[in-house]
Order: sequence, then C-alpha cells, then structure tokens
Amino acid sequence: MLLGVDVGGTFTDAVLVVDGLPTRPAAVYTAKVPSTPAEPSRGVLEAVHAVLAAAGAGPGEVERFAHGMTVATNALLEGRSARTALIATEGFTDLIALGRQARAHLYRLCAANPAPLAPAQLRFGAPERMTPEGPLRALDPGAARALIEELAAAEPEAVAVALLHSYAHPEHERLLGELLAERLPAVHVSLSHELVGTFREYERAASTEVDAALSPLLGAYLRRLGAEADALGLARPAVMQSSGGLIDAEGAAAHAARTVLSGPAGGVRGALALAALAGEGDVLCFDMGGTSCDVCLIEGGRVAETAEGVVAGRPLALAMLDIHTVGAGGGSIAWRDPGGALRVGPRSAGADPGPACYGRGGEHPTVTDANLLLGRLPGAATLREPAAQRTDEAPAGTRRAQPSGAPVLAGGLTLDRDAAERAVGDLAEHLGLSPLRCAEGIVQVAEAEMLRALRTMTVERGIDPRGFALMPFGGAGPLHAAALARALGMRRILCPRASGVLCALGLAAAAPRRDAARTVLLAGETLTAERLAEEREALVARASADLGAATERVVVRYELRYRGQSFELAVEEREAEEEDEDVRARTGGAPSPDALREAFARAHARRYGYRDDGVEVELVTIRASAWGAAPALRLAGSAEEPAPDTTIEGPTICALPGSTLYVPAGWRGEVDALGTVHLHDMEAAA
Repeated sequence: MLLGVDVGGTFTDAVLVVDGLPTRPAAVYTAKVPSTPAEPSRGVLEAVHAVLAAAGAGPGEVERFAHGMTVATNALLEGRSARTALIATEGFTDLIALGRQARAHLYRLCAANPAPLAPAQLRFGAPERMTPEGPLRALDPGAARALIEELAAAEPEAVAVALLHSYAHPEHERLLGELLAERLPAVHVSLSHELVGTFREYERAASTEVDAALSPLLGAYLRRLGAEADALGLARPAVMQSSGGLIDAEGAAAHAARTVLSGPAGGVRGALALAALAGEGDVLCFDMGGTSCDVCLIEGGRVAETAEGVVAGRPLALAMLDIHTVGAGGGSIAWRDPGGALRVGPRSAGADPGPACYGRGGEHPTVTDANLLLGRLPGAATLREPAAQRTDEAPAGTRRAQPSGAPVLAGGLTLDRDAAERAVGDLAEHLGLSPLRCAEGIVQVAEAEMLRALRTMTVERGIDPRGFALMPFGGAGPLHAAALARALGMRRILCPRASGVLCALGLAAAAPRRDAARTVLLAGETLTAERLAEEREALVARASADLGAATERVVVRYELRYRGQSFELAVEEREAEEEDEDVRARTGGAPSPDALREAFARAHARRYGYRDDGVEVELVTIRASAWGAAPALRLAGSAEEPAPDTTIEGPTICALPGSTLYVPAGWRGEVDALGTVHLHDMEAAA
C-alpha cells in the first residue's frame, strides 16, 4: 500500500494505491478534506484516516507515506521565518540587499524587491577571501571563533553561510560550519556549497538565506507529523522536493528550500504517470486548485527542469521542475478595481472561510461561486435554463447531467447556492451587471489569467500547443479545460479520473531522488575528456551516496554557453551520447568534449534559431541526479462514474472523485479502462 497526501490551500488530498497484495484486489482509494492552515498536520491526519477508512485498511498496512505540502512556500509568502543571521565574506554582507540592482517592476517605481531575511544587524563579515583558484586571504581559526562568539550574542535561530567562491573551494565554509555546530548546536546552519554548489554569488547567497530561514519551521512541522505518524503506527513521511523526487523527512528538514514547490511537483509526477498510461508523450498540464494554477509542459514524455526559479520574489538556484504559477484558483476572489474593471485574484478565500457557497461564513464572490451559479457543478441549476440540462435524446451510453438535490463537493461540503448568489449579486450590483453576467465574467477573467500562463509555457517559448493534449487537474481544473483548449487551438483533452487528487497520486507514485551540482568553467584546452570524466564521476558519486545500491538510474546535465554569453543552456547526457566505444570507455561514460559541443550547438539552434561554430563553447556547470526505484502504478478500474467505455457528449457535466469535468457543446469522447476521459473537439475537427 502506497499513501500520498498533498496539502493545498483549500483542500488536503489523500490517495491510497493498493497493488500486489494477495489478500486485496488492486485499487485506488481517494479522500479530500478541508485544509487546516493553522495546523496543517491536523488536516493531513484527517485525510489519512478518511482514505484508510475508505479502503478498510489500517495504518500498519501502509508501506510508504509520501507527503507534499505548502508549509515552506506559505511561510515564505507570508513573511514567517526563523530569526536568521548571515555570514558572508567581509565587505560583502549586503550582497543580498544589493541583489542584481534591478527594479522589481520596470514601470512601477514604487514597487520594491523583498527585503533580505537577515536584517542588517544580523549580517556578519568573515575575515577571509577566496578566489576561483584558491585562498587569497586565509580564514584564521581564532578570528573565526571570535566571529562566532559575536554572532552567538545576537541569539539567531538559524545561520546562513555564503562565502565568495565557496562552490570551488568550500574549506572556509566548512570551518565555520564546524565551529557553529560546536558553539550553537541547537541553531540550524545552512552552508551554500552544500545546498547550491554553483557560482553566481547573489543567487547562491539568497538561496542559502531562504533555506536557513525556513528549515527550522519545516523541521518543527515534520517532527510533529512524524511523531503523530508513529503514534498511529503509520510509516514516517517522505517529502516531495521541487525537483519531483522524494527525500526523507530529515533531509527535507535540513534543507527546506528544496521543498518550496513540493505540492505542484507531485502533480507533475502524477501527470507524467497518467500521460504514459494513456499513451501520450506531449501534454500541456494545468493544476487549478483553490488558490493557484500551476502550468507545466510534458514534451516527449519528459518535463523540463530549471535551476533559476523565483518564489515570492526571491531567487532559488536549486533543481526544480519547470512550473509556472499564477494566482487563479477556485477560491480566487473576484473584485472591482478602482477603474471599475472586474478582476479575479490573486487573493484567495482559502480553506477558512473558503468560497461563499461553502457555507462557512465567506462573503466574497469566488470562481467556485460563479461556477455554481452557471450550473457547472453536480446538482446545480443555473440562473437560466442551461443547455446542459436538455433532455433531448442522446446516443446509447452517452452521459447527460441530471441536476437534482443540493450540490455536494468532495470532502462532504454541501454547497450553499443562496450564499453564492448573495456574494456574486453584491459584486454584480457594483459593476452594473446582472448576477448571471457577473458570474460569466468572473469565469472569463479567471480563464484569461490561466490562458496567459499556458501561453507563457508554450507560445512564448516557440512551442505550438496545438499538437499537444491538454490535461486539467486539481479540484477546479476540469471545469475550465474545454474553454482553454479552444482558446489555444487544442483539439484533445485528457482528464484523469483522479484529476481532483492527482498531486497526491503523483506523490504515491514518486521515486526517491538526490542531486549534486558543481560549477567547473571549462573551455578550450581545459575542457578535456579526462577532466570531464573526473568531474562527472565525482558528482555522480555525491548524488548516489545517500541512495547507495538503491540507485536505479542517474541523469547528468551539462550547462554550456558560447564564450561571452551570460546564461547557459542545459544539455542532457543522452543528447550527447558518444558513438565511439573506445572514447566512451576512456571517459567513464561521459560524452567527449566534441560530442558535448555538438549537442549544445543543436540545442542553441532549436532555442534561438542559429548556431555559431566559430565561437568557443564553455562548460559552466554539471548537475547529476540519482533516482531510486519508482513503484509500479497500475490503476484498477472503479465502479464510480464515469465507467470505462462510456461515451461522453457535451453539453454535460461529469462528476469525478474530487473534481467536476464540464463538457460544453461540440466536445465528444470516451472513457478508457483506467477511467481517463479522452475528449475531442468535434467542431474543430469538422
């Protein structure tokens, strides 16, 4: 039994995958409960109890418990962090405050970049200076101890250490780390060469500061959750990283910055698994939950990664899946701006009180309230006679919506239509619209925001989305899939049966992962096959050390640029495979320098439309990722609707476990054996 639990802004989702047990048939059980933002672990345990009850299983039967959460992300967004001190090279203590000296917004001169998490009084200069070649000014142990005593007097809860060029020569950082552990054993310490390991001092220092500030908070949460799991007899949680791989709770607590995209990364892993089962290699995915919408692209069965992420305005130079997030979710609040325009988000009603229709005291109109009034949720009737409620004869096996009774969402929430009407009606009055037109406008504005995010990941990168299938997930995603697909010219939609809890399913199906990176700056005569093999071997050994014999595969990426360029392009080792067996043996599996240069030139031509064979190519950074074994994900069919082989024709709505699929007129499809709905735009085909 594999358990995945994802904490979102509005709901906490749980998935239990049962497979390979002689006493139980293969099955997937799901549960969705309201999140508890003040105490996330309470919602986690409620979801665990609910899904175990659905399966008739006990906690001791769970083999692995994988967890994705927003604890670190929310703390960063809300400005909650540990009291953090920064140790930087003397003369560079204001490095993070200065940043790149770029304005937060080009035209809004009043907009400011976020303030450093370590205030000026908690920044300390280390009397040392390292160059890329080695020490220019050695760090004297006596001076280091005096510095630590000065820092200890400030009573920090966490310390970030980010010295110049420690990616190449970490000796001084290691010395400070040892002295800090000796003098302040209860204080969390983050060392930049351990966390990041690459050059660009501002991004490395900012990432280390974020890591130090968040790790005590995440550590306290995971220790509490681990103790509660022990009391239940449940396996201790493994945590999803932003890179899409699992790490043990102790590793996550040591480096919280690696988990800031924990929840969305689980969704990407779930989307990858179900796209593969559906036989689709090119899929554009969007995860619309209660608070935000996360967009990612699966191309050729793979998801792009980046090491240049930005969260809450702060750079994170860490491996993470390439996910673009906007503030558009089911709980996003609609409002009238000073110019009289209808706006939606980024503020959300969250889990408490939630949208007005949840009946928990919410008074602001949200996207969910608008969808309820438009008849897009099970059991709802619109303010007018909708096409989705027509009773004209349909082909045999075709599902039609049959609204009746009080609409109910997953998690046992009975929707309050009157409260939704009041909330939307108040906004409609201020806008001079009818409630129905206002509800339609709310949905259209939210979809416009999501459409921009989808175009950012495709059109703006030179990728034509029309050759991709659109996969919606999250509790609210399938409600908007058809409109977004048509706006992008996409003709196919894949809606998994488990779309409402796909992040949790991805957690259950994820594999362990460890990463290592090093900036090498090799070019010309220094970029030799021997040096390449040496650097690759050392990195692979570092990445594989924790997993040991459990390492199933290793992925190595090389980041290169033409001499004089400011940024790099990543080339995977498989794109630069060396055909000559003698060369392969001599380089220990690493590609030859010539093969690497050629692979980079091809990648540059694909991205920018040209290659320049007359310019020297520089290898900047090497990254290695070691993966453990992922559990086999064989989803069993379910008696829940929609049943396999059912034909679906719009206009209709399909109630799925944890979400609702809205199928407008002109769309038609079928349900496969795994419960995934395959829809086709018949009007576009015609």
